Amino acid sequence: MNLQTGADSTRDRIVTAATTEFARHGIAGARIDRIAKAARTSKERVYAYFRSKEDLYRFVSAQELAVVAEATRMDPTDLPGYAGRLHDYFTAHPERHRLMAWGRLELDPNGTPADDDPIRQTIAYKTGQLRKAQDAGHLDPAWDPLDILVFVNQIATSWADQAALADTSSPEQAQHLAARRAAIVTAVERLFPAAA
Repeated sequence: MNLQTGADSTRDRIVTAATTEFARHGIAGARIDRIAKAARTSKERVYAYFRSKEDLYRFVSAQELAVVAEATRMDPTDLPGYAGRLHDYFTAHPERHRLMAWGRLELDPNGTPADDDPIRQTIAYKTGQLRKAQDAGHLDPAWDPLDILVFVNQIATSWADQAALADTSSPEQAQHLAARRAAIVTAVERLFPAAA
């Protein structure tokens, strides 16, 4: 038997269990013993892979950030389309939106993230893309690229936090979601029109 495969399998189970646990309970409310039980391993094994609960959360959130980036692919010349894809992703995966939100709420929101923080790296990369689009004449250069990124993300995910306002059990759910998506795309189009 390949021991590395077994180790990877245990680690993968830990990450999967932790993803669910953090999405449900946040960082403070998550319990390593529940993660270990769901992963069919021991707490000691969890700590063998990850030094702390916060390290495990950071790993899980970095993985999720990569998945979101791959699924939504920001095109700085078509921010309305990007906003629509973000909306679609988090509508289909509201638990993943909660997972990312917990980090903003609980991981020292007043502190400065490390240079290798994946969220900081993603923001730097995307603002760089936006700045290049401005330099090429595709976006209004009067906007700060960070403002553009924050505004587009906030508009795109605005309904991800508002499940109580949307009757997801009604037969009109598809129409409701389509109307919300159209409103998001239109709002971003008015602020940041797609390049011709």
